[in-house]
Amino acid sequence: MNTYDLLVVGSANADLVVGVDRRPGAGETVLGSDLVVHPGGKGANQAVAAAKLGARTALLARVGDDGHGALLRESMESAGVDTSGVLVGGAPTGVALITVDPSGDNSIVVSPGANGRLTPDDVRAAGELFAGARVVSTLLEIPLETVAEVARGVSGSGEETRLVLNPSPPAPLPDEVLAVCDPLIVNEHEARVVLGADTEGEPEDWARALLALGPRSVVITLGAKGALVADASGTSRVASVKVRAVDTTGAGDAFTAALAWRLGTGASLAEAAAYAARVGAAAVTKEGAQMSYPTAEEVAAL
Repeated sequence: MNTYDLLVVGSANADLVVGVDRRPGAGETVLGSDLVVHPGGKGANQAVAAAKLGARTALLARVGDDGHGALLRESMESAGVDTSGVLVGGAPTGVALITVDPSGDNSIVVSPGANGRLTPDDVRAAGELFAGARVVSTLLEIPLETVAEVARGVSGSGEETRLVLNPSPPAPLPDEVLAVCDPLIVNEHEARVVLGADTEGEPEDWARALLALGPRSVVITLGAKGALVADASGTSRVASVKVRAVDTTGAGDAFTAALAWRLGTGASLAEAAAYAARVGAAAVTKEGAQMSYPTAEEVAAL
């Protein structure tokens, strides 16, 4: 019997957020709102999003022995995340510098900090977490060699464990990682980087090109146009949910976490993506990342 519905292996950052009328161009200075600090990082975001939906969730990550690290651990524990895999020390806690404009769109610069010290050895030492997980989700705000070790661990565990990967920030992926992804989740920009070429044609064409690289399935998020899911049986579209966006920070993490969790419950890829779209839509209606994530009841009421 699985101890966890979802194990997330990834980053934990402090989000330093400033609202702006418009984002600055090169060499330009603009005035913004008062600074607000939120718990964030794609790994911690996914873990909190899944836990708030009701999933039994654990996080393998690394934070600094500082105030930002304490903030992150407190936020995750209050959401119900098992933080026994959150390692402390090695560097200051990672920080994301975020500007948000009036439309809710954001720009982000990340200083990895302790996230860059999460090593393959840390993954190998977390065998009990992996053995107890139905689904493992990871991302690229930690070293690629660590992600590759996660893929090797999942591949060696048999067919019972499923790997979900959102390659963000995007980078070319080794074949051994791509071969285990089920699914690989990308937006249009990430698809371009993974493919190593311009994404021409329709999203269905991008999905077929991505599948040819080796993943078992692919999900392409398309913003207001919803999402597309693809595997060996074909492709299908998932509709978006219309809401008034306040802040899109962390919405993609909520989508990924919800999709990963629902796959672990036995949902099909299309069913899981449709539910994830509702979770992501609910998340953009509030400010912040983890603070904006809905409960299952809030998703049902959307």
